[in-house]
Amino acid sequence: MDYFFQGYSLITTKGLKRFVFFPLAINLILFSIGFYFLFGEISSSIVWLTDLIPDWEWLAWLKTGLSYIIWPIAVITILLVFALIFGTLANWIAAPFNGLLAEKVELHLTGQPMSDTGLLDVIKDIPRTLGREFAKLTYYIPRAIGFLLLFFMLPVIGQVLWFLFSAWMMAIQYCDYPCDNHKVSFRDMKRALQATRTQSFSFGIAVSVFSLIPIVNFLVMPVAVCGATAFWVDELQDHV
Repeated sequence: MDYFFQGYSLITTKGLKRFVFFPLAINLILFSIGFYFLFGEISSSIVWLTDLIPDWEWLAWLKTGLSYIIWPIAVITILLVFALIFGTLANWIAAPFNGLLAEKVELHLTGQPMSDTGLLDVIKDIPRTLGREFAKLTYYIPRAIGFLLLFFMLPVIGQVLWFLFSAWMMAIQYCDYPCDNHKVSFRDMKRALQATRTQSFSFGIAVSVFSLIPIVNFLVMPVAVCGATAFWVDELQDHV
């Protein structure tokens, strides 16, 4: 988990701040829109549900009690499920900028430039980076469907399994940026993560936990990119 927390130091490093701006702005906008919409839907859905209960005086306690019970359950469900979904969408949009940030962080950590990458090169690289995101999406969707079914079918166990799956996907999502910069194939990247399973899961768990915390989650994307790059430099590259 130290790599994730190292990411917080890296985003404030002189020379890296400007590369943090675009991922941070994209994350902020998408999460704000997403949570505003979802919490509005929760409120209207709870009103609709409680309106199904007859307006009898002796049932007033049931309406009130139901609202208090449903709200925390709904909020926890949204934080667990939609944080990953909106995070995935944000990463699709920010993928070229995340790759550039990972490159600049690696340059800062190693002092060894990979290429003279600028904004024009990032734009030219968009088709390849989106193709990489599509590969992650095809890996993610069938597994997400299975774990979502378990999420709703198995109380507690289903939520734990979803959380662990989310942690694994977070490790894949963010470690892929430095790997992709070095043209490491998606398959080889997964093998490297499996070879460092303990570190990969602990990094993913840290990302997942902080993705659930309102306001803090706006910073998670650039922090995780920086932390994953530090993980690549120190350990992951030795397994590809």
